[in-house]
Amino acid sequence: MKIKHLKSLLAAAGLVTLAGMAQAAPQVEVLHYWTSGGEAKSIAELKKMMEAKGVVWKDFAVAGGAGENATTALKARVIANSPPTAAQIKGPAIQEWGNEGVLANIDSAASAGKWDSLLPPVISNVMKYKGHYVAAPVNVHRVNWLWINPAVLAKAGAKTPTNFDEFFAAADKIKKAGLVAIAHGGQPWQDTTIFETVVLGIGGADFYNKSLVKLDPASLTSPTMIKSFETLAKIKTYIDKDAAGRDWNLATAMVINGKAGMQFMGDWAKGEFTAAGKVAGKDFLCVAAPGTEKSFTFNIDSLAMFTVKNPEEQKAQLTLASAVMSPEFQEVFNLNKGSIPARANISRAKFDSCATKSMDDMATSNKGNALLPSLAHGMALDSAKAGAIQDVVAKFMNSTMTPQAAVQALAKAAKTQ
Repeated sequence: MKIKHLKSLLAAAGLVTLAGMAQAAPQVEVLHYWTSGGEAKSIAELKKMMEAKGVVWKDFAVAGGAGENATTALKARVIANSPPTAAQIKGPAIQEWGNEGVLANIDSAASAGKWDSLLPPVISNVMKYKGHYVAAPVNVHRVNWLWINPAVLAKAGAKTPTNFDEFFAAADKIKKAGLVAIAHGGQPWQDTTIFETVVLGIGGADFYNKSLVKLDPASLTSPTMIKSFETLAKIKTYIDKDAAGRDWNLATAMVINGKAGMQFMGDWAKGEFTAAGKVAGKDFLCVAAPGTEKSFTFNIDSLAMFTVKNPEEQKAQLTLASAVMSPEFQEVFNLNKGSIPARANISRAKFDSCATKSMDDMATSNKGNALLPSLAHGMALDSAKAGAIQDVVAKFMNSTMTPQAAVQALAKAAKTQ
């Protein structure tokens, strides 16, 4: 992400805008892509909180592209020397923007709110650039979930799996009953979601960290990684022929409607079940994916703060950061989103059994060094390396590539600059 290089490209595309006019009243302009129903409701609550504190909220919502459109808009604004107060950014992208020298230090808000004591270090480190807070976490999604329709299991005479042997035994019975065993959408990010979960289930937390976070060459080509691809190859055989290009929520609908038994997906899937009037623990089950009970792969939404010149707006920015980490906002946002609060000490009273299990498992995983960044969801690697690995996984899922060839391709992709 080199701003000087991007300036000419974006100018040619007509994306550079004039710097905004100075505002008389303190305001925060927030660039985000939380535009779906529950997300939009949550952001509306944050707006109310800010306005109650005397801060004008200027909404800069950019829909579509899974955040890519918002990133393009953000680059244009930064190049024009007119960055928003805050922008929805996550994972290594925060460090990339930090390297450009455009993020604001919000240590004073973090210190006043005692963020270091409220956030697990693995999460607080993501919010920091060179040891200083530059972003506020909004939530934590758990990625390594398996969603199950218990009525389908009962019809097939199968039981809830805890390891891959039990998983494939259940899948066989569901398939024999004439139903789809594994609901899936054949899109690269969904393929990689299953892949990273399988690697965690086969190799454990330490292996996941060595291979998919640290990109240790020996781990990437190890027998354990080969076994992970062999397991992934077997999973492919339980996915229906119409999966190509299917959106994740349509795959979730297959489980909801009893057409499929199980789905690997993050906890945003829960929003689909609850929207359909389904009750956790009764109409659907949320269990850790096979072999991953003691681990937790996370995807964190956050607001990164950009350098603003007006002293009043700097104060408003700190107010925004504090509001994002407040118990009130953390509760309402995550109840709508299906995720869990990033900070500790939030009342569990309104959260369902899936959310409280997620909270417990995050705490346990944090103590056991098994709280891990999701590769598939932009938390583990820079975009170039993550994209190259995703391409390898997608090719494996859609071809006859062998596990042995896949690990060699994986090791090569890990060297992408």
